[in-house]
Amino acid sequence: MVKKTDRKFERTRRHARVRRKVSGTAERPRLCVYKSNTALYAQIIDDVAGNTLVSASTLEKDVKTKRSNKEAAKEVGTLIAKRATDKKIKSVVFDRSGYIYHGIVKELAEAAREGGLEF
Repeated sequence: MVKKTDRKFERTRRHARVRRKVSGTAERPRLCVYKSNTALYAQIIDDVAGNTLVSASTLEKDVKTKRSNKEAAKEVGTLIAKRATDKKIKSVVFDRSGYIYHGIVKELAEAAREGGLEF
């Protein structure tokens, strides 16, 4: 009998595999993306100190689109890039959290690059 794969488990497995190699420092923090069915979140994290430096999500008042779609991803990407440049963060390591670099994750990354972040 063929068993159905658990997508959430497979994503967390991919994320753990990537996180063994990717880590954020004070000079080059980690831009982490998380998406749920209703919202989209992005954080810039310094893993050495264990601090979240900058965050943005679709739940904030600054973001007009309140869904987890490509338009919201563009808004969150530009917002996190703006907040990062205000804190003098220019270069980051991109952590896609086990998601495929496609669709929403790709739009957020491209918007962050256009906003001034380098990765």
